[in-house]
Amino acid sequence: MIAHLLNHVAMATQEPGADPGSGLKWYQTFLIFFVAPVGLFLGITAIVLLSTRPKRN
Repeated sequence: MIAHLLNHVAMATQEPGADPGSGLKWYQTFLIFFVAPVGLFLGITAIVLLSTRPKRN
């Protein structure tokens, strides 16, 4: 019931003439909000570790 009421409130606040697209699929949401940040974190971590490690003689 509350979700139904909140949906109407959200629809009432849209700009006139707005044509929102379809929502994201579950796998798109997973890729954008989980896989991409974790991948960026691991990539940046690898670059920093490789560039700051002590040189071998």
